[in-house]
Amino acid sequence: MDIYKIIKKPSLTEKSGQVRDKANFYTFHVDKNASKKEIKNAVQELFKVHVLRVNTVMMPGKAKRFGRSASDAHRFKKALVKIKKDEKIEIVEGV
Repeated sequence: MDIYKIIKKPSLTEKSGQVRDKANFYTFHVDKNASKKEIKNAVQELFKVHVLRVNTVMMPGKAKRFGRSASDAHRFKKALVKIKKDEKIEIVEGV
């Protein structure tokens, strides 16, 4: 899989900013089919950092109704990436 298709965008929320400052974790929205090894390699290649650990979670979507049927819309996979203590990802730090 292409590394530019694995990582979709950084997750820039208040909670992700606190985790980034406290424990050096960065959060990203990633492709649903990407494995932890693929995410690790993509982050290392794109941002030139050393990844120590990758945690992933499938975030539930909001329930949407279309007539009689209901479905979960906007489901996505979130990855929490821990990098070395002295390294930073500059794109996320400025926000």
